[in-house]
Amino acid sequence: MSEPAISLVPVRMGDIAIGKPLPRAIYDGQGNLLLASGCVIESRSQLDGLIHHGFIKDYGWEQGAPLARPKEGLLVKAARKPVDTPPPEDANGSKEVVVAMDDVRWHVGETLYLQQVDNTSTRYSVQLIGFVKNKSIFVTSPAVDGKLEFVRDGQTFVVRAFSGKKAYAFVAAALKSVHVPHPYLHLSYPKELRCTVVRRGVRVQVKLAAVLSLGQPARDAELILTDISVGGASAVSKQVLGNKGEEGLIRLKVCAADQDETLTLKVALRSVTPAESGEGYRHGIEFLDVASHDSLILSAFVHQTLAEGL
Repeated sequence: MSEPAISLVPVRMGDIAIGKPLPRAIYDGQGNLLLASGCVIESRSQLDGLIHHGFIKDYGWEQGAPLARPKEGLLVKAARKPVDTPPPEDANGSKEVVVAMDDVRWHVGETLYLQQVDNTSTRYSVQLIGFVKNKSIFVTSPAVDGKLEFVRDGQTFVVRAFSGKKAYAFVAAALKSVHVPHPYLHLSYPKELRCTVVRRGVRVQVKLAAVLSLGQPARDAELILTDISVGGASAVSKQVLGNKGEEGLIRLKVCAADQDETLTLKVALRSVTPAESGEGYRHGIEFLDVASHDSLILSAFVHQTLAEGL
């Protein structure tokens, strides 16, 4: 008999409460223990942190399965999902679940991304202002280059956001554009959202120009990054740029939270192979000793790219 499949699923707001012992251990997105079973949540900030970043291990994953209390040392199996069938997982180790809007702890000022359903090339970045439960969500009015965009009543958007290790997506309609005393937009209130849970280091597909400097004296070469994570990147160039193990610097520009940022990172060349297309060479690059400020920018860029791609 096969062992039950183990997955990480998000903690839901209705599953834990201040002053009550945890029925299960809670982990971060990498599977590291945050709080053991039986620990008591002592404050609102601790509760918010666990809702925002916490996961539980589940044998026999099921969308929307409640947080059940362990019995005889084993986690309760989901009723309708075969225990040896794990949830869908992509190349990044991401798992998708469906969560209720009431279980999502967003704060005022969170960035949301609106994509028009009838014109998918049009996207806006807005900020959450607030909401009325089961009625509407309030966001800043979409704008381009400082000029407000016209949004008609009933216009439909795919709304995306990234919070901690979780990327969210849902469909909402524009209920009303308000212009006085300040412009903002009413969106319909969703009952459920798709939540993609990232279990391992996220690597997103990109097309970014960069300059790689290797060796002494430094040799500068242009290349195109095809995917990137907080820890490294993959890039292609027309020729071999260096030898495996060589260290140097890479310079690239990313847009995170609507701000263009130029990064200069210490790197090591970890692999050089012919490109899959047969034209040029693929280089595996590891980022070394990344400063905390640069790491935050990289993380914001990767998470934003992931949220936009849902």
